[in-house]
Amino acid sequence: MKYGEKEIKSFDVNKDLEIWPNKHEKAYLIKITLPEFMALCPRSGYPDFATIYLEYIPDQWVVELKALKLYINSFMTRHISHEDSANEIYDTLWQKLSPKWMKVVADFNPRGNVHTVIEIDSDKIVR
Repeated sequence: MKYGEKEIKSFDVNKDLEIWPNKHEKAYLIKITLPEFMALCPRSGYPDFATIYLEYIPDQWVVELKALKLYINSFMTRHISHEDSANEIYDTLWQKLSPKWMKVVADFNPRGNVHTVIEIDSDKIVR
């Protein structure tokens, strides 16, 4: 097993999703594009591919980018639906970062003539 495979396989979101203090008091928007998301269909096992768009206005924390990459890559061997993966990414980052605002968009590549886009926006969620 190569070093990257070992990092992905051993990644534990609870201890390895590193966050850093936000040193800036002003509101600013962070936009991150993750174009190589992959997970396995829970029914067929076929791979599903997506681009994940993450936008957030940090409060006290920002996510470290390599840790975010490893977290996203950790889905590649998991059997998980489009909806569940998008919601898990959103919930995990919301819980870890407690941002002022956040949006996750999971834009899945078409498969079987179906194109799915899942958008979760903290302004549109009733708490």
